[in-house]
Amino acid sequence: MPSSTVVSFAGGDVSGSSTVTRVEPTAAGAVVVVDATPFHPVDHTWPDQPGDSGEIALDGSAVRVSEAVMAAVSDDGEFAVGSDIPVKRGAEGWTWLVGHPLEGEVPSWLVEGVRVELSVDSPRRAGLSRGHTACHLASLALDLALADLWRKDPGTDALGAPDFERKANQSSRIHADGAVDEYRLGKSLRRAGFDTETFASTLADRESSINERLAEWVASGATSRVVPEGSTIVDRRSWHCELPDGTAEILCGGTHVASLAEFVSISVTLDLSDPQLLVMTTRAVPAS
Repeated sequence: MPSSTVVSFAGGDVSGSSTVTRVEPTAAGAVVVVDATPFHPVDHTWPDQPGDSGEIALDGSAVRVSEAVMAAVSDDGEFAVGSDIPVKRGAEGWTWLVGHPLEGEVPSWLVEGVRVELSVDSPRRAGLSRGHTACHLASLALDLALADLWRKDPGTDALGAPDFERKANQSSRIHADGAVDEYRLGKSLRRAGFDTETFASTLADRESSINERLAEWVASGATSRVVPEGSTIVDRRSWHCELPDGTAEILCGGTHVASLAEFVSISVTLDLSDPQLLVMTTRAVPAS
């Protein structure tokens, strides 16, 4: 059986050498698998951060990688990519891989066993890393700003605040220097003890509270890093940030900044146009 792909994006790598282990034709085009990669793939079960784009090169020739994806091969030899993977990441009976979908035809030199150079589009990665860190910070600040609205204990987040994020978040989409999160404010959340009426009537104050805390955190220049439990794509990773309010540790498969000094500012807007749906838009301004 093949081994799971070794990944180095957790440490911030954007380039590396590797051996091609598979060139797989699919309905959407060829997908290349290597034994080790700096590319971060989009997760097929929680696709919040887009996958890295970049190039695979050999001796001055290069081919574009559109967006890295999760791939997997079953013990029976079934190869699946992205949303076609029929199981969750880490399921037994499957080997977990990073797939590199190619733009255009497969060049003649790109064959199994060849040693290639991989390079990620660095500016795009940096923007997505800022967006992902800003997204986590915004969710933590949101939990703190809504802490007084709970009549029951919903569990706590990484800073010990009532975990609105876990209870209500239904989607998160990260982009360069920002994110959009959606939270369902329906009957189940009210039954869980959340005061949606008071929240709606104090929305502007909550937004201001979040932005004040985000400004404090950015001003702290806190360190931020991804801590992996192992070297392969299937191993768990977590984001750690030494905030003034405490050290936050959140399970996370994405990429992040090394320091909050990489931001000029992070801010959010809260939209409750639909009383059943809170939309939080996070915007980050990068330091030059």
